[in-house]
Amino acid sequence: MKERVREILSWYANENPGVRTNLARILNHGKLGGTGKLLILPVDQGFEIGPVRSFAPNPEAYDPRYHFQFAIDAGFSAYAAPIGFLEAGVSDYCGEIPLILKCNSMDSLQSGNEFKSTITSTVESALRLGCVGIGFTIYTGSTLRSEMYEQLSEFAAQAKAAGLAVVVWSYPFGINLEREEWRSVDTTAYTTHIAAQIGAHIIKVLFPTSRVEQTAAKETYQQYQIPVEDPADRIRHIVQAAFNGRRLVIFSGGPFNDEEQLLAQARAIRAGGGFGSIIGRNSFQRKKEDAQKLINRLIDIYADEEKHEHPL
Repeated sequence: MKERVREILSWYANENPGVRTNLARILNHGKLGGTGKLLILPVDQGFEIGPVRSFAPNPEAYDPRYHFQFAIDAGFSAYAAPIGFLEAGVSDYCGEIPLILKCNSMDSLQSGNEFKSTITSTVESALRLGCVGIGFTIYTGSTLRSEMYEQLSEFAAQAKAAGLAVVVWSYPFGINLEREEWRSVDTTAYTTHIAAQIGAHIIKVLFPTSRVEQTAAKETYQQYQIPVEDPADRIRHIVQAAFNGRRLVIFSGGPFNDEEQLLAQARAIRAGGGFGSIIGRNSFQRKKEDAQKLINRLIDIYADEEKHEHPL
């Protein structure tokens, strides 16, 4: 095992050997294995925004097996999905890619502006499917956030007792915050810290903007001259909010985006000490060949080996 992975595992010395073994499996897998950087494929969007909006750009992606094979071929660190997608493909790919069971989801059919995920699977199911961890979403801007915090606390305790890693999607969505605040640097730092405090091992957050929204926070940022204009400085600040970098923070790719913008964000994540990306729609909504090229370029950035385009 490489020293960087040993160092990261030392941050979780309070956890049992099962948890640390499963974290090691993620950190040692794929083309970034051993570097301390992560690239995770999440495919929960079919539930969250609907199958047509998710998979119509690349119809092959309607098939759950497509995502297993793509995650393996592209060299991802792990593949995360709800129980339906995992059950539909896991028997064909046992042991070939670390799996994370997404245990809650929100659908876009509900009316209103509030955000609340529904529990859709269990820790027991994650064990049955051979997963290395569970995934769980919290919405820190929701009026229902306290209920979600309590659910996450319970799921995290169960997962850790079973030796599973805990991956938290931590988003500030909800009617308590305006949309402009969802990506503000102070809000992103806050929601990162909340996930770490509830027990996340790996935290997924949005790539932050330079906006500072909370009045009290603005005064503090000004008083202590905390730099937020440069993207790498913002990433460094978010990582600092995760116990001074002692929790793994990865950044969402978001909706289908311009390739060069994604690559620029990855360079900022690397420069700021972030631990990688979780790239869903920006990979599976592209044709497989194009997606593979994009993932290769991201891997080169995180491995600090940008040279030339890989052959497929």
